[in-house]
Amino acid sequence: MEIRPIKTDKDYQATLAEIEHLFDAEPDTPEGDRLEILTTLVEAYEQHHFIIPSPDPIEAIRYHMESRGLSRHDLEAALGSRARVSEILNHKRSLSLAMIRNLHNRFGIPAEALIQPCQLAA
Repeated sequence: MEIRPIKTDKDYQATLAEIEHLFDAEPDTPEGDRLEILTTLVEAYEQHHFIIPSPDPIEAIRYHMESRGLSRHDLEAALGSRARVSEILNHKRSLSLAMIRNLHNRFGIPAEALIQPCQLAA
């Protein structure tokens, strides 16, 4: 297979097959170099064609809570009172910039996920 840009789904599938074939190639060998180039091409193609939307900020918080075993009480230090935590998690109040900073700094939730627009409940 000659190395060239991935322009179609057929090119993409062929490149994935070639990567699978080269998957166990040793680094710093011709096969290892080829594998590295092909994976770079696939990453570029996927970034352009398979755009993953950012999660809803509240869903990002819920996921983080669940994956780290955090409770609503744990969020009070970053968001304020128990009532404020409830308002946020029930989509009744938006996150403020200070809340976003606190969640990011205290819990490591990516700020990019928290600054996304949030649909508030009516």
